Amino acid sequence: MAYEIIEKNKGVDNLCLVGIQKGGVILAGRLAEQLQSIEDRLIDVGALDITFYRDDLNTKEEQPVVKRTEIPCSINNKTVVLVDDVLFTGRSIRAAMDALIDFGRPAYIQLAVLIDRGHRELPIRPDYVGKNIPTSFNDLIEVSLEEKNGGRDRVVLVTGERG
Repeated sequence: MAYEIIEKNKGVDNLCLVGIQKGGVILAGRLAEQLQSIEDRLIDVGALDITFYRDDLNTKEEQPVVKRTEIPCSINNKTVVLVDDVLFTGRSIRAAMDALIDFGRPAYIQLAVLIDRGHRELPIRPDYVGKNIPTSFNDLIEVSLEEKNGGRDRVVLVTGERG
């Protein structure tokens, strides 16, 4: 994905990465390291919590756990690459775009996801995809990342577990 981002944007000038809490933040950090090693330039990386921008907040029985939002640079007139682990219905990405706009007015917003599993409910399409995994609507995709789970990186398809 790093090479695709460089190619599409003709380098990394005016670029920042913003990971959606929690898996997207880890992946954004990894992607920034790859971009930095290729381009020999520091890439701004932020973390975005979308909890209060979700459209299902009032349907949840449990209180949401709010994580940190930290965007270390101005996003005005920048190309912002939103990074997430799994793209499903598109609702989290819509929430992320709403949250991001509260921090400024980017020139462009692009989307990078590790896994695209389909089943969009909103007209949202990723610009960069690690892997497309066809699923049924009731399947789950579990992403384990070394930094988050203390183990190893892996993606698991759990069939018929969503309900």
